[in-house]
Amino acid sequence: MTLDSTWVRAWIERTAEVLTTERHTLSELDRQIGDGDHGENLARGFAAVRERIGQTPDDATPATLVKLVATTLISTVGGAAGPLLGTAYLKGAAALGDASELDARAVVALLTAARDGVVLRGKAETGDKTMVDAWTPAVDAAAAAAGSGAPPADVLRAAADAAAEGAAATEPLVARKGRASYLGDRAIGHRDPGAQSSSLIITAAADTAAGSNKES
Repeated sequence: MTLDSTWVRAWIERTAEVLTTERHTLSELDRQIGDGDHGENLARGFAAVRERIGQTPDDATPATLVKLVATTLISTVGGAAGPLLGTAYLKGAAALGDASELDARAVVALLTAARDGVVLRGKAETGDKTMVDAWTPAVDAAAAAAGSGAPPADVLRAAADAAAEGAAATEPLVARKGRASYLGDRAIGHRDPGAQSSSLIITAAADTAAGSNKES
């Protein structure tokens, strides 16, 4: 099956719900190694996204919707998360072009461009204890799944599983970027909040794609 604007809208809605539910957990992770506002910032940002998406025309393309997520996050989310995720969605939208439906290759292109946007904005690499540690495994898993002929929903599920593993794998790392980098070894044992929220976002994409697959 392919994914279209209906899926993007469902993905955004699911992301907003999950980040609202998990906002306290994400902020607690951030309190351990950062400013302590990551969850509340993202919940507020995606609440604004949800409102603005609801005002878009029914025939808006996937790229139009993804770009709206980008501009909304950049304008409403404080700290590093807004620019980082905003750039991710912005680059992801550009990768989709004017496509009305997304096949497995388009899903990989979306995830890859989003990851590259995070890297471009944050100058981080895998192992730096940042959201890149969730995005890069997701991209690699998605590319492998698509290369083996998996449908889009399965590509997203592979990405989500890898992102969750990547987020968990940040716990023993020493942070080399952001506020957490000032903690040195004291950051060891704490999961990166940006990696965890990125995992939740990618998992929301997979969950909504699975729902679309059942309905088709």
